Amino acid sequence: MTGPTALPMAGEPAPELVDIPALKAEVRELARERGAVILAHNYQVPEIQDVADYVGDSLGLSQTAARVEQDVIAFCGVHFMAETASILCPQKTVLLPDPDAGCSLADSITPPELDAWQAEHPGAITVMYVNTTAAIKALTDYCCTSSNAVQVVEHIRREHGEDVEILFGPDMFLGAYVQKTTGHANMHVWSGECHVHAGIRPDDISAVRAEHPGADFLIHPECGCVTSVMEYVASGDVDAAGVHMLSTGGMLQYAQEAQRTGSKVEVIVATETGMLYPMQQAAPGVTFIPANRAASCRYMKMITLPKLRDVLRDMTGEVRVAADLAERARLPIERMVAING
Repeated sequence: MTGPTALPMAGEPAPELVDIPALKAEVRELARERGAVILAHNYQVPEIQDVADYVGDSLGLSQTAARVEQDVIAFCGVHFMAETASILCPQKTVLLPDPDAGCSLADSITPPELDAWQAEHPGAITVMYVNTTAAIKALTDYCCTSSNAVQVVEHIRREHGEDVEILFGPDMFLGAYVQKTTGHANMHVWSGECHVHAGIRPDDISAVRAEHPGADFLIHPECGCVTSVMEYVASGDVDAAGVHMLSTGGMLQYAQEAQRTGSKVEVIVATETGMLYPMQQAAPGVTFIPANRAASCRYMKMITLPKLRDVLRDMTGEVRVAADLAERARLPIERMVAING
């Protein structure tokens, strides 16, 4: 982006005309003045990714937050991510540019619901996707992300026995993928979903693959089409060589390798469309095609450059998890991070 551009502002009737290059420079200068590190999720708008010190998936962001040296973390993501950073770094100031940037998946399970589910399965090990609130994490044994969910379940089986009972939530598509991959029969999956990934349906996949024969197909395990794709692969209806179940971090690694080898011209990507920007940056010689162009998270897109500038300038938007809650929520997160080192 090279000039004044209309930047959409969530909740406002009309976009604000912003000189994006000047605002990027202002944000970076404010970060320097405040001693702040800017962390951004892969689903953020391009101009936010451009000013970030680190861009990554939930696991990478958790690992990075745990080891940053700066006193201030400006977290460009959704609320549970900022909470996780606060839990891991209680001595630091964590700023979220928009406090209303929530998560439909995190909202799909509440502490009373989890408490009741655990009461129905005494002795079970609880694994919750990191896309959950601090209150849910505090009731959890292990957190996981899409990039290490399989490893977490396999670790639990090694530690507690092959037949250990596991409660997995809240994403039912990720849970189905993990259950299918590990073959763990004694696993119960919560019926929650990310509204964006759930909206990517098998019909979308069939249509886009028909339009781009020969293209590789990258799919995030949270997608609503994941179970169908696994069935297609198992039955031979879809060539397994071209299908890759990958976390967002795994997708970026795929893009880097495709650029290095020149092995692919077109690649279909089934995840939130913000992921296409870092992939295209990593592999300009590859055309990345969204499985569903409408797969955009309105919560992620609530974080804008003006809002990021404002919280750095005014030191507002702090997210802090109460000490007693943070202490209980920290252990499952640390277990998650430790499994991947």
